[in-house]
Amino acid sequence: MNDSRAPWLRHVTALIISAFFVVPLYMILVNVVKQGEKITQDPAGLPVPPTLEHLTGLLTRPDNLFWASLTNSVVVTTLSIIVLTVLSAMLAHYLARSRSRWARVAMLLLLSGLMIPPQVILMPITQVLQFLGLMTTVQGLVLFNVGYYIPFGVFVFSGFLRGIPIELEEAAAIDGASRSKTFWRVVFPLLRPATASVLIFLGVWIWNDFINPLVILGPSQGTTITTGIYRSIGQYQADFGTVFALMFLATLPVLIFYLFLQKQFVKGLTGGATKG
Repeated sequence: MNDSRAPWLRHVTALIISAFFVVPLYMILVNVVKQGEKITQDPAGLPVPPTLEHLTGLLTRPDNLFWASLTNSVVVTTLSIIVLTVLSAMLAHYLARSRSRWARVAMLLLLSGLMIPPQVILMPITQVLQFLGLMTTVQGLVLFNVGYYIPFGVFVFSGFLRGIPIELEEAAAIDGASRSKTFWRVVFPLLRPATASVLIFLGVWIWNDFINPLVILGPSQGTTITTGIYRSIGQYQADFGTVFALMFLATLPVLIFYLFLQKQFVKGLTGGATKG
């Protein structure tokens, strides 16, 4: 009824919400090709004339800030999401198919982990990693990501698994397939939409993470793409052209990754909304 009385209200609301996402992207795109002195003078102005000096300067820095940050982020994100996807799918399958009371308790404990901010447990985690000798290492950061984000993966996979008929697994068992073979050859291929959703969500979260890599890797041991932006800002001065160039290049891998899995991602969202 409100839409029929004020049809313009929906369009205005959509424009306002879109502005929150479009304006930051616009600022990055125009300032990455704008001359350095004009960035602070007119940050929202058009880049006239445009220049690529910030991008070329960042890619050819003597300290290899971008390439070192990109390599570390790719390694950490790739290893984390692969391990998370495999473990989450296997654990979700066990909990979804188990009728034990302990399986329900385990599911509740995992879901409670979604409510804990990572900053709350960061200090105890650093003490554990220090005891294991994994502090300031990529392995330690990957282990932290797996431990913290696995409840989300289990939550997504378990919801999707409830929509897969158990008769498929029973038929495979009758044909002589083991439980592991049934999961990998029958169940897991049907989880591709959920897998795409988990990969995209966790990939973006881990890629954009800042405080955890900064603390676990340390400022002198390793740099990810987000901590690289932090390092490019000095205490008394900042090269805003380099900052915008680094932010622009940091978004490209995530954007390409999302476009590659877009169809499966949408299926995973709609499947989780209608099944279970």
